[in-house]
Amino acid sequence: MSLPPLVEPAAELTVDEVRRYSRHLIIPDVGMAGQKRLKNAKVLCVGAGGLGSPTLMYLAAAGVGTLGVIDFDVVDESNLQRQVIHGQSDVGKLKAESAAATVREINPHVNVIIHNVALTTDNVMDIFSGYDLIVDGTDNFATRYMVNDAAVLLGKPYVWGSIYRFDGQASVFWAEHGPCYRCLYPEPPPPGMVPSCAEGGVLGVLCASIGSIQVNEAIKLITGVGDPLVGRLMIYDALEMKYRDVKVRKDPECVLCGKNPTVTSLLENYEAFCGVVSDEAQQAAQGSTITALELKEMQDRGDDIFLVDVREPNEYEIVSIPGAVLIPKGEFINGSALEKLPQDKKIVLHCKSGARSAEALAVVKNAGFSDAVHVGGGVLSWIKSVDPSLPTY
Repeated sequence: MSLPPLVEPAAELTVDEVRRYSRHLIIPDVGMAGQKRLKNAKVLCVGAGGLGSPTLMYLAAAGVGTLGVIDFDVVDESNLQRQVIHGQSDVGKLKAESAAATVREINPHVNVIIHNVALTTDNVMDIFSGYDLIVDGTDNFATRYMVNDAAVLLGKPYVWGSIYRFDGQASVFWAEHGPCYRCLYPEPPPPGMVPSCAEGGVLGVLCASIGSIQVNEAIKLITGVGDPLVGRLMIYDALEMKYRDVKVRKDPECVLCGKNPTVTSLLENYEAFCGVVSDEAQQAAQGSTITALELKEMQDRGDDIFLVDVREPNEYEIVSIPGAVLIPKGEFINGSALEKLPQDKKIVLHCKSGARSAEALAVVKNAGFSDAVHVGGGVLSWIKSVDPSLPTY
């Protein structure tokens, strides 16, 4: 369905802007009026990573007058495979600052607003209120639900995208005209059910594919042209090179945007709502979490331990802690790993960051290995505090 333009047009375009945007201006559906709307638009990109990179770059090139970027992370070398807004010389810099520099180089006519902060329930409403449109490039469920809830409560549309390995999804959520994210996903998936890109990987160019779709949808919303992805979920399979879309209907019983909403303000804790780590795993980890340095001390003393890496084989090939035996988390979940664990040694589990090993620890403790522990921070902690020469990922 077509929707009215999101913003009013700016008063005029300068001679330099007319020259710059000439290929837009000769498109009848965009023209001078559409370009003036782009100039007058204020768009916030949540995240300057994989999806945020093409989003920011093409929104800047398109002539969006005000671009906000919120990201508190710093550029890491492992980002450069897909986060093309950053370069080698940006490693160690704040992502928001690096992204803003690239945007200014692409288009000096764009006003860039930098938010070097983590998006939280304390600041999300204030930050979002200054923009016409939100583009969500986040990679975790807690932030996605918070972005959705804030956008609905403020009456703002937002363009959503998601990527994983060779698969991507995109949609436009605008409760005033269609469903919200909660209509599509009323509840977050169980902890550990859906791996993050950091755990499962992502094809770098997939970010460009989905990010460009997000920009296309943003331009359509701002200018009021075409048929935006409101009420539709676009699904992309890069391996099969297939696109398909699925209708998403507004849920009349949605707790946020339904007829009788029960969620009328932001949740106090979105991390808890999404169960980043299950309650059982949190309980198992209490008092049974060691540091990477403590693991190194155990190895140096010659303690009788059985060190288990619960990551996937491809992760193990990239980097591993010396002495670790690979038994993926899935084998703990289905129970087949238990027969591989010795009864006469202390079981020590680790993963990349500590979340998956905590889930495996719960299974191990329930099986009777009461003195089992896991390494908080996992391989990343080992690299940081024990052996910085090892590659990270």
